[in-house]
Amino acid sequence: MMVALFVLITAVPVSTAQAASVDASWLITSKVAQGVIGINYDIPKDKRIKLMITKDNSSYTYNLYASGQAEDFPLQQGNGTYKVSVLENTTGNKYKALYSEVVDVTMSDSNSVYLGSVQNVKWSSSDKAILKAKELTKGKTTDEEKVKAIYNYIVANVQYDYSLANNVTTDYIPNINNTLNTKKGICYDYASLFAAMLRSVDVPAKLVMGNTSYVTQYHAWNEVLMDGKWVTIDTTVDASSAKSKKNTDFIKASSKYTAAKYY
Repeated sequence: MMVALFVLITAVPVSTAQAASVDASWLITSKVAQGVIGINYDIPKDKRIKLMITKDNSSYTYNLYASGQAEDFPLQQGNGTYKVSVLENTTGNKYKALYSEVVDVTMSDSNSVYLGSVQNVKWSSSDKAILKAKELTKGKTTDEEKVKAIYNYIVANVQYDYSLANNVTTDYIPNINNTLNTKKGICYDYASLFAAMLRSVDVPAKLVMGNTSYVTQYHAWNEVLMDGKWVTIDTTVDASSAKSKKNTDFIKASSKYTAAKYY
């Protein structure tokens, strides 16, 4: 069940007969230099629509939900040429490409993509969770101080939501304010909340999905750029350990994690 939630499709069967785009107004490229694109597509109520972003034969696929407002998505595979396609479900797991555009990406800082707000790490300066991050890091000057302040708060205050884990749908997207308000979440929520709060205080953070020896299910955790070095931090595992009064390492051994996707 958790695998169904987190394994975002990387090989969707696609018909390309209608892939040529005449009107690219659906694609917003104003943030490309920061590693982000926007999509503003009017989604029919009776259709399932996906976005596929491909670079060098590696693809990330997302469900599109919003109509009438833009959603942002990361270009996290580095500088180069990306193909961005809007796909419409035809039958079963088959899709046809409605629109496709090529986007050339040149970022002066490859880590900037991990500072932005995107679909599954969505935040704005007015969010309660972001205001909390500002409060927690007030007066903190180093990355490590900021990271530990936010980490300690999440580990101490957010509990694992077993009910959600047992009933979560495949189209689930975290909402950081809901996680903060309910003080509950699954690993996806923990990782999204931690990443959003860190990004809001200028600490690059990745939401990572894959596998780890710490848990048996497909998992989500974070990699954080702390004082110039990427480190692995797992607030879900550590929150569980804290509640069991078990000692845990703040920075995890990367060898115990196998990443499948980065956001």
